[in-house]
Amino acid sequence: MKKIFSYVFLGVLCFACLNLQAQSVKIGHTRIDYILSQTPENKVITDLLTVQQNKAQEELKRLQQELQEKYALYQKGVAQMTDVIRKDRETELQTLQNRIQVFSRDADESIQSKYKQLVSPTLSKIQQAIDSVAKENGYTHILNTGNATDILYAPEENNITDLVLKRLGITPGQNSEQPTAAVPTTPKAPVKKATPKKK
Repeated sequence: MKKIFSYVFLGVLCFACLNLQAQSVKIGHTRIDYILSQTPENKVITDLLTVQQNKAQEELKRLQQELQEKYALYQKGVAQMTDVIRKDRETELQTLQNRIQVFSRDADESIQSKYKQLVSPTLSKIQQAIDSVAKENGYTHILNTGNATDILYAPEENNITDLVLKRLGITPGQNSEQPTAAVPTTPKAPVKKATPKKK
């Protein structure tokens, strides 16, 4: 009988401990993309990336124009070309097409790298503000609901976004811009081949 009582007591004690532990969990949520869009740094980052993106787009357009012009000349004179000249022109067109594709890829990677470099200090500052707000308000976990499709419900009373903005010295709602979109990218180069097939 004593043994059964001990097991029951142990079971009740475990249940009480689990219940206490469950009660001590407090989950909050915020939107990091929205907070980032409200920071003064966001406009600077966007402006710098736009300049870099515009330069890349201009160069890409110039290269595509050059390819179109050379291809038009090729088509115009292909009937009069010897095999050696025709092959040389086709190689030149293919090389230029490859150059455009490489440039487009490299420009895109460069913009993404620049974005990460520029946004990293601001994201660190936001994370520190989130940590402070969470500790001060007794939250054990903070979820980012901005890009998460797995979070199906998050009570508004646990939304700490305004508290984080205030911690950053930003008046909530002062910047009416929408959250920043993904990293801007340069337009992709067309993948179609520029040279005609041999008949």
